[in-house]
Amino acid sequence: MRPEKQYMLDDIKRRVTGSEFAYFLDYTRLTVERMNEMRGKLRAAGAEVHVVRNRLLKLVGTGLKWTGFEQVTRKPTALVTGKDDIAAARVLRDYARADERPVVVKGGMLKGAFLDAGEVVAIADLPSRETLYAMLAGTLAAPMRGLVGALNQKLSSIVYVLNAIEKKKGEAAGSE
Repeated sequence: MRPEKQYMLDDIKRRVTGSEFAYFLDYTRLTVERMNEMRGKLRAAGAEVHVVRNRLLKLVGTGLKWTGFEQVTRKPTALVTGKDDIAAARVLRDYARADERPVVVKGGMLKGAFLDAGEVVAIADLPSRETLYAMLAGTLAAPMRGLVGALNQKLSSIVYVLNAIEKKKGEAAGSE
């Protein structure tokens, strides 16, 4: 392989292995302005988009033992990589739903598993990681709150019974 091709292959492999996810797009319907706008929004979301050669992408995928991704290398491909898979998927969802000349999400790889286009768009509908952590913490804390409430209720009922007994004794002592 020629040195420049080897460099491009190594660059794709470095981007994919250093990323939490890899989404594949058909960018051919986008204008240059819309592509640059999408690049900026993806950059703000902590992701990058690069046009890659399908043959080199196939070589990287084969080397990483990816399965099921072969169908994404049929038309020109742009590779989206980064750290926040949900934020990047939201940007792609918005561009896929555009009225004029939408981007076509072809699929993706997440933790070694192939995702079809629908699954990539479904990731965009997930809450953020922070929200999911908060929901998990709330779920874990709910039984403890229930236990504390039940114990407080029992303690309160004991106090009410003791107050009633004291009141009754006070009334009995006062009537003598």
